[in-house]
Amino acid sequence: MFLELGSTRFDITTRALVMGILNRTPDSFYDGGQYWDFDEFLLKAEQLVDEGADFLDVGGSKAGPGPEVKPEEEMERVVPAVEALRARFDLPISVDTFRASVLDESCKAGACIGNDISGFADPQFVHVAAAHGASVVATQVRIGPRIPDPEPIYDDVRVDVTEFLRIRAEWALDAGIPPERIMVDAGLDLGKTPAMSTELLRHSDDLVALGFPVFLSASNKGFLGELSGADLDDRRDATFGTHALGIALGCRILRAHDVEGNRRLADMMSAVLEHRRS
Repeated sequence: MFLELGSTRFDITTRALVMGILNRTPDSFYDGGQYWDFDEFLLKAEQLVDEGADFLDVGGSKAGPGPEVKPEEEMERVVPAVEALRARFDLPISVDTFRASVLDESCKAGACIGNDISGFADPQFVHVAAAHGASVVATQVRIGPRIPDPEPIYDDVRVDVTEFLRIRAEWALDAGIPPERIMVDAGLDLGKTPAMSTELLRHSDDLVALGFPVFLSASNKGFLGELSGADLDDRRDATFGTHALGIALGCRILRAHDVEGNRRLADMMSAVLEHRRS
C-alpha cells in the first residue's frame, strides 16, 4: 500500500509514518499553549523534525469544547505557521482544520494535507483538497468538533464508525482525490466513551479492510488515562502500547506528541512486520 503526501510517495506496506503535532492554540488539551509563542513554536517544529517526524500537523483550533475560534482567527494562527514551516523544512505539512476556507489558504501557503476531524462537515472541504492536489484525513465524529458529547449512543460503534468512514472516503473519491491521498481515522475520544474508543482500537482492522491508509490519533488521549489510571503527563507508555497494537492491526500513520519515542517504536514494528512478511 502507498500513501501520497504532496510530492512524496511512501510505501506503507510495513512502515508506519509519524506525524508531529504542532498546536497554534493557547488552550491545547495536552500542552496548554506551551508553544503559543511563535519562536517557541518554531523551536518545537525543529525538535520534531530532528526526532524523525515524517510530516508535521498544524492546528489552530482544539478539537474539544472551548471558546469559539472564528475562521479569520484560525487563519491568522495557521497560515503564517505553514508558511514558516514550508520555508524551513522539506517535509509535507498538514493543517488540522474542518473549514474549507482555512484549508484553501493553508494549501496556498504550502500545506498539502487537510486533517479534518469533522468528517467533511463542510461539503467544500474535499473539493478544495482536490483542487490543490492535497491529501485528506477523514475522521469519524458523532456530532461535530468542539461540541460536548458526554453520553454518545451508537447502534453498533464498530459498524457505525466504519460505515461513516466508508461514505466519507467515497465523497473524497467522487471529488477527484485518489485513494493514495485518502486516510481514515476512527476518531478515538471524539464522541466516544473510553470503552468505545478501546473497542475501536482493538478492531482497527475494521478500517484497514476499507482499503485506505488508516490514521491513528490516540496520543495521550483521555481513554488511555481511563485504561491505565495515568494522568495526562504520564501516558507515554500507554501511548506506545496503543500505537504498537494499532500498527500490528494495520494502522500506518501515528499522530504523535512524542516523535522520538514513536519513531523508534514505528521503526521497530516495521522491522518485525518486514521480517514476518519475508
